[in-house]
Amino acid sequence: MNPEPAALDGGAVGCPDISVIVPCYNEVRNVAPLVQALDRALSGRRWEVVFVDDNSPDGTTEAVRALARQDVRVRGVCRIGRRGLSSAVIEGVLSSSAQIVAVMDGDLQHDESRLGALIDAVQSGACDVAVGSRHVEGGDNAGLANAWRHALSDGGIKLAQMILPVKLTDPMSGFFAFRQEQFAAIAPRLSGTGFKILLDLLLSAPTPLRVQEIPCGFRPRLDGESKLDAVVMLQFLALLADKLCRGWLPLRFIAFCMVGAIGVLTNLVVMKLASIAGANFSVAQAVGTVVAMMLNFWLDNALTYRDRRLRGAACLRGLVVFMLVCSIGAIANVGVAQMLYVDRQGLTEASIAGALIAAVWNYAVSSTIVWRL
Repeated sequence: MNPEPAALDGGAVGCPDISVIVPCYNEVRNVAPLVQALDRALSGRRWEVVFVDDNSPDGTTEAVRALARQDVRVRGVCRIGRRGLSSAVIEGVLSSSAQIVAVMDGDLQHDESRLGALIDAVQSGACDVAVGSRHVEGGDNAGLANAWRHALSDGGIKLAQMILPVKLTDPMSGFFAFRQEQFAAIAPRLSGTGFKILLDLLLSAPTPLRVQEIPCGFRPRLDGESKLDAVVMLQFLALLADKLCRGWLPLRFIAFCMVGAIGVLTNLVVMKLASIAGANFSVAQAVGTVVAMMLNFWLDNALTYRDRRLRGAACLRGLVVFMLVCSIGAIANVGVAQMLYVDRQGLTEASIAGALIAAVWNYAVSSTIVWRL
């Protein structure tokens, strides 16, 4: 059951000076309390809040709409068929006409009372980006739930600091402010993947941005579930690799090929086990191939295409199409390899060429058909 809309007085009609962008997923119980908190923190300022919701099944978008009917300062963007914090922030910021834009999470863990300090630092011209930091004097990191999340955060900070062009104690922060026009200029360079949009912004700027850190507390989550997990860390590492390679490395394709390599090993193991169990070669090969395809689909759905993840009936349809696509790829692999081998190419070279053709085919069709269903 959705919470009752907060009873707030609508702000002045017209373009706000400040937009607060809140990417969210399954945060229905936090929407009204966050708007109330922003009303207190930004009193006397012309502001709006833009909730960018990835079509949450818990009714987050409906809660935002209910508030928006009462308060003109509340807006919502509901995204269908795509997920990801960074891309949600990009869409939210580009939907704004305010001069200053701030980004914060929708889980009430960021201290909204520090928004004024972040906004003033940017508005005064003292910096290009004001970052709410947990690691400067006056900040704290108490909201991270356990030692595992502390380790993920601390490890990510150390890695990021090694390649950042600016000095920053908390590059993993999701609480910061900047000028909208500056973000719009950098937006075409952003990778838009993963959860660390601040890091993406700093690494994508053509020249180093001036950064000022503002002490900020990080509170324990009161409702909902944290999205920080090992997969988020893998996406973070992929972002660093992408920026180090200046965008020339097709990371999704690399991930697809790595999953494919796992499938090849799985196929060999299953074939060996089936042979030991008494199956003939053809049966063992068929069983190994089917198991490998199913594993590849599951890994690609969970990792490679996490932002387009298929669920329910769409997942089942996707599996069927994926297996058909990979079957055609396997036929192409054998055909190309055999053609090159007959053409007096070495067995290794012919096999590699066939595998590459199959990988490119599987990736291209999977990206345009399977994970677009």
